This record gives sequence, structure tokens and C-alpha cells, in this order.
Amino acid sequence: MILAIDIGNTNVVIGGVNGSRIAMEARLRTDSTKTSDEYCIDLKNVLDVYGIRADQIEGSIICSVVPQVLNTFQTAVKKLTGKTCLVVGPGLKTGLNIAIENPSQAGADLVVGAVAALREHKPPLIVVDMGTATTLSVLDKNGALIGGSISPGVRISMDALTARTALLPGVQLDQPKRAIGRNTIDCMRSGLLMGNACMLDGMIQRMEQELGYPTTVVATGGIARFVIPMCQRKILYDKDLILKGLATLYRENRRG
Repeated sequence: MILAIDIGNTNVVIGGVNGSRIAMEARLRTDSTKTSDEYCIDLKNVLDVYGIRADQIEGSIICSVVPQVLNTFQTAVKKLTGKTCLVVGPGLKTGLNIAIENPSQAGADLVVGAVAALREHKPPLIVVDMGTATTLSVLDKNGALIGGSISPGVRISMDALTARTALLPGVQLDQPKRAIGRNTIDCMRSGLLMGNACMLDGMIQRMEQELGYPTTVVATGGIARFVIPMCQRKILYDKDLILKGLATLYRENRRG
């Protein structure tokens, strides 16, 4: 089994991958104050819940957008399994043509998502990742990553809205029944969820106009399942896209 670990700003997603099958998936809270011993205990507890022994782990691979947690988690995995993690970054072969102005600025999670999307779909592609931030990555008809967009995620928007307005409460991310809300809660849900759906529809349309041809759109991320059903544009949802990409990169680099 391969441990595929995606360290995001809010959560650490841990996947156990057997071949092409994701055998387990768990989430830990991203916490930059934790020590490697604490993360090691967390990781061991997760594996115990799923009945997985440390000696069953063939290897592991990590992508991270939180540098201060990356080294800590690497050490935790090494303590638990006795094996060094692969890390998505300089030196790891991805096979992806990164054609942006400064390739070193391409986020590890965006690279992994693009690699996974190209394994399952023909370019041109737009890969949407809805987490703490909402990112759109554009792959042209040759499969090159040529750019994209970054905007605040739904939860960031919700937190800012409730923190900076005296009379607006926190809300659960339930799907709004209509665009025109009839009470404060429904108005907020409409703005947060339907507003983000409209943003995706509009951004995809504009990106395709700039490209000059239509694309296949693939979405992932914890918030995507709430927003995608409200989009007018056809968007394919794959909640395991990042874990699939990590497993692919692990196998290709070990084989190399």
C-alpha cells in the first residue's frame, strides 16, 4: 500500500492506495504547532482505525502548500514506517509541461491535479480545486499547464462575511432552493454557493474564449460537491483526483 498525503491549508488528507484502488481516506486538521511525534501518533491512529499496519506501507508521497508542516509530516512518516517520503517539488519527475512565466511558482497540489486529470481525460482541460482557495488550472490542447486563476474559497468568504458583519450569522453549506433568498440564511447560502457556481460558469466561459476552443472541466476538493450541482456548465466531479495523482507520481518515479 502507498500512503498518499495532501497537506492543505485546512486539512491533511491521507489516502491508502492499493494499485488503482483507494482503500482508505482520512482527514486530519492542519496544525503548524504540532510536533512530528504528535503527527506520528495521529497517523498511527488513522492506520489503526482502518486495520493497516505500518509494515504494510510500501512507500509514501506528499504534496504540500504549507511548508512549515511539510518537514514535520515527513519526519512523522519516517518515524512510523522507517521509509523516506517522496515530495512533490523540484527533483520529482512529473512529465507535465509547465508553461507559465515562473514554473517554480506552480503549486504542488495544482501540478498533482493536472497530472491526474491528464491520466483520465484528453486535453484541453480545466481543473477546478475547491478547498481553502478555489483554483482553476488550464491545460491547453497539448496538455501544457499554461495558467489559471486563484480566488477565495467558499469557507474563507463565509468566515470573512460573518466576522466583519455584526448581524450576519454563521450558516451551514446547504444547497439554496433559489437565487432570491427570502430570509437572511437563505440569502447567505445563495450568495456563497450559487454565487460561487456562477463564478465558475463565468470563469470557465471566459477561459475557453481566450483559448479559442472548448474544454473538459474536472473538479475536486471538499467544497466542490456542494457547488458543482448548481453550475450550468457540465463539470465532472472527482473527489479523489489529488490522491490518484499522488499515487501515479509515486509509481512513475519509483519505476524510474
